[in-house]
Amino acid sequence: MMILYCAPISPFARKVRMLTRHLGFEGDVEERFVDTAAPDATFFAANPLAKIPTLVTPQGQALFDSAVIAAYLDARAGNPLTPPGEACFAAKAYEALADGVMEAIVLIVYERRWREEAKREPRWVAHQEAKIARGLTRASETVVRPGHQLQIGDFSLAAALGYLDLRFEGTWRATFPDLEGWLTDFAAQVPAFEATRYHASSQRRA
Repeated sequence: MMILYCAPISPFARKVRMLTRHLGFEGDVEERFVDTAAPDATFFAANPLAKIPTLVTPQGQALFDSAVIAAYLDARAGNPLTPPGEACFAAKAYEALADGVMEAIVLIVYERRWREEAKREPRWVAHQEAKIARGLTRASETVVRPGHQLQIGDFSLAAALGYLDLRFEGTWRATFPDLEGWLTDFAAQVPAFEATRYHASSQRRA
């Protein structure tokens, strides 16, 4: 049995939670929702950084961050989401791009949550927003490319877009119609997207 330390609203956790389901490991993973602001000793023992997601393998090895966990799960499943040969590096770069978009979104959320309005840095927020826009532009070019096959980066991108819907009311959709159509197709191909949908009642937990 694997143990996944996660939170219901974390986009990085959702990426992994989608992967466990899509790759057929749902029955082999115990999900433990944790509060990273007040983690317990068990979570600290698994990950001294107290960051989610963290996956503990059946052998007791703790894996983090989401990219490492995703690679582990895909390898256990026979690498169906990793292109062979040199193409794997482009796939990893795409995953890193989508993960970077997620990180920028989370940083904006934290800035608004933890800083008083008078102490917020508008230029810093604008810098993160620009990263998101550039990242989504590049991601859009990637997913509409002929012959694009489902891969780990798609799970990162779907988690990022879902998080934008939750935190910023889907304002990205008007700017990136290709991604809106892609997300509809992804949700149809990957039922785990709907199964792990963010719930507004848990917004303070990520």
